[in-house]
Formats: sequence, structure tokens, C-alpha cells
Amino acid sequence: MTHHKTETDWLVAELRKGRLSRRAFLGRSAALGVAMSVGQGLYSQAMAATPKRGGHMRLAMGHGATSDTLDPATLLNGPQWTAAYGITNTLTELAPSGELVGGLATEWSTSPDARIWTFKLREGVVFHNGKTMEAEDVIASINYHRGEASKSVGKPLLDTVVDIRADGPQVVVIELSAGNADFPYNFGDAIFGIYPAKDNSIDWRAGGTGGYILKTEKPGQIYEFERNPNYWNGDNSAFADTIALMSITDPAARTNALITGEVDCIDKIEPKTVSLLARRPDMIVEEGAGPLHYTFPMHTRTAPYDNPDLRLALKYALNREELVEKVLFGHGVVGNDHPIGPSYRYHASDIEQLSYDPDKAKFHMEKSGLGTAALNLSAADAAFAGALDAAVLYQASAKAAGININVARAANDGYWADVWQKKPWVASYWGGYATEDTMFATGFAAEAAWNDTQWDDPQFNELMVNARAELDEGLRAEMYRDMQVILRDRGGSITPMFANDIHARTANIAHGDLSWVRGFDGRRILDRWWMV
Repeated sequence: MTHHKTETDWLVAELRKGRLSRRAFLGRSAALGVAMSVGQGLYSQAMAATPKRGGHMRLAMGHGATSDTLDPATLLNGPQWTAAYGITNTLTELAPSGELVGGLATEWSTSPDARIWTFKLREGVVFHNGKTMEAEDVIASINYHRGEASKSVGKPLLDTVVDIRADGPQVVVIELSAGNADFPYNFGDAIFGIYPAKDNSIDWRAGGTGGYILKTEKPGQIYEFERNPNYWNGDNSAFADTIALMSITDPAARTNALITGEVDCIDKIEPKTVSLLARRPDMIVEEGAGPLHYTFPMHTRTAPYDNPDLRLALKYALNREELVEKVLFGHGVVGNDHPIGPSYRYHASDIEQLSYDPDKAKFHMEKSGLGTAALNLSAADAAFAGALDAAVLYQASAKAAGININVARAANDGYWADVWQKKPWVASYWGGYATEDTMFATGFAAEAAWNDTQWDDPQFNELMVNARAELDEGLRAEMYRDMQVILRDRGGSITPMFANDIHARTANIAHGDLSWVRGFDGRRILDRWWMV
């Protein structure tokens, strides 16, 4: 059996590479004792996994708002990131394997202390406006997120940059105030897409160097793209001729659009519908475990959530296992009130898990001195599939601990503009990042634009800076462990669960190996998928 499996895998690989004809493939399959129907099935699978150029791709995502823009400094949600990855490229990319590979940078190197980084740029790359990409464009695109006036979500990731300069037209040198062993990973994020330099800034409205040219932009509704005929990576990606990327925030409407054939693939599948979709012969449901996690962040600088005992009381008042069972339907694992889940390199699995304990919740609630006044938890399913159900379950488990939670139901439309970071306690989610440092710097640095708990802890801040520069793996792991403990015990984000990323597609659309660092293939679905 093992021998046959190995031989069959080899046959599929050879077919995909074009080294084997259909007749030869089926003949060899039969010779191995594989039934003809299975051989035909393997042939169909192999051909589906062979990139095909052409066609119109239709995608729907459960996020998006009318206030969205493609300004790289303000990319907030899934459709924005996905659209940005379609129209531009980044210096580096995270491959499905987790390996950091070159995008617009072909190679990079650093000084022994990881303080000075040199990036060699790809030659002959042309922007959508016809300008040839050079070092000045990369420098302008990075500097767009720097400076005191910058409101960019990427600003904290560049705080240690003290100098950025060109060493000729195709080399960029970046000098940091302290070492950063993971620095090149940052430049794989959509916010650091490269755009043409213009007037001491960038012209992001002109488009980037990506495989698709934006033709229609209706934020919160639809983005429409046409393939870039001058794409530098055109032989290896950007396969569809045209693409429609839609925002359908209602889960039922999104699922119905897939079932009725209006779209080819949807993200953010409700876990409760997974088994139903999987039973349909015309649907393919795929899921994977990554850094996606669901949260209930509190403003730690706003009363009453500035009280550490209240925060602990609310953490003990939550039955995490119940949420994983009833909201995720088992498609995930419990969280421990920090963002570093099992998929991360420095996940500290030995940290004691906080668990539901009404007695401890009562103790810390009494210690807080805040009485029995109701606490408002704002939620909408725009935050994550099942967020309202999760909030109601939280309300019930807290009641048993004598804590009154009022679930404030918010509208899906405008949730991210009007509720998240505006209300002091809300439901939210994070797609996660490739490294611990990027996750911490983006979501927990004191001045970070997305610091949704208003977190500012001196010990945590010091550890974040030191861990970033530490090249000793053992010492670095200890620092990241300490940071996870601090957030569990003192932080303002209740993180009850890490959810599997789940999408569903029809057989009309196919892909290669998948990345589970954020949904829709690391948000790079436009570049990586094709129509069958």
C-alpha cells in the first residue's frame, strides 16, 4: 500500500509538470492496481491543480465597508488586503510553506547584529502607469508609513528605522537603531506594497506593479480587476483574465451566493454550516489552523476596564470550551488571552490555561470594588461568524459568577468604523501575522493604530524591543513566553479561541498549496488561484 501511494504521488506530480500524457497516466495507474475510476479521479484532480490561464473569477468576502480605501496606510480588512495584493507587490512574500521568499526583492542580507538590512530589487519591473520601479519608489513607499504625522497601521513596525537610502537604482539599504532578526517579514504585508514615487510621497491611486489593474472600485460592494498584460511574474501567477471581488458581510447571503453559482469561492464559512456544505457534491470545503483568533478587547485606559481585577474577573467568567464547542463547532482550539497561538514558532504551550471559574470571577469582581453594574459588550457577526452567539453565551456564563453583561447588538454595516476601537468593550478578530513581533507591534505597541485595548505596559514594551533584537533563540523564546504571560494575566484582550480558517469553493476554481496565515490563501488569492 505504501509503495502504491508513493508511485501514485509520483505519477500525479509528473502529470502536473507536463511530463506524462493522460493515456500514460491512466495506464500506469492501472498497472499499479488502482481502479480506473480512481485513476480518472486522480487525473481530474491533477489537471485541476495545473494552473490554467483565462476566465472570470468571482470571489466574496465577509468583510468590507463603504468607508474603505486602498490607501496602504489604512488597509484594515480582508477585501482591502486582498485587493492591494492584486494591484501591487511587496518586497517579500510568505510562501504557503511558511518560508519567506522574494517578491520585488530578489535577495536580502544583514549585518551580524541584524541592524543594517540590504535589499536587492528585481530589475525590469514596470508600474501600471508605465514607470520602471527603482529604489526611489521603494524608499518612498516605506517612508509613507513613517514620520510623526503618519497614522499608518505600519508605523510601529518601522519605529526603529533611522535611515533608508539607495545604493544605486536597484539596491535599498535600511539602518535600524537596534537589531531585528525578523525585519524582512514585515515587508510581506499588504500595507507595504510598493507604489510609484511622486512629489516626495507615493501615488497609490496609480496602481502598483501587481498582476491586476483596478477597473471598478465600490468600497463595501465590489472591486473589479483586469489582468495586467505587462506583469513581471505573468508566467507564474495572475491567471484569470478578470476578477470580481465582492463584500457580502451577511453569512447566509454569502453562502447562498456560492450555492446559487453567483460566486466561485467565499471565505469566513460559519462553522455550523460546514457539514452541510461539505455534503454537497458541487462544493469543496477547505480549512486549516493558523493564527486566526477571536477576541473581546477592552480599553485598558478607560474606566471601568482600567481596573486589572475587573479584567481578571471577566476572564474567569468566560467558558472558553463552550464557545469552541457551540460557536466553532470544534473547528478550533481554546485561547489563553494572548495572540500567540499554536501555529507560532514561539507559542508557549507550557503556560497554565485560564479556565472558567465562577468563584475566582466573583473574588476579583468584589476586589475591583465596581459593584454589580451591567457592562456593555458590543457585538455583531461582522466581527466574526457567531460573534453574537458567543457574546450571549458569555453573558450566561458570567451571570453564574454574579457579573452582569449587557450584549449591545451592533449593525454589521459600519461595525469596523463605528464600533471597533470606538466602544470600550467589543467583539473582534485578528487574522494574525507571520511573526510574534509583527503581531505584538501591530496590536499591542502603545502607539499602534490597531492597539484595540489601548495597551501600554512598561515591562511588556521593554520585552518587545529586547526580543526583537535578540538573536539567541533560547533567550528570545523566554522573552516571548513572558509577554504571553503578561497579556494573559494583565492584558485587556480576552481571547477565547483560535479558529480554523474555512473557505468553500466550487470545482470551477482551483489552487496549489495553501497558506493559512490569514484567509483566502494569505489574502493572495487573486495572484495564486485560477479558473478550471
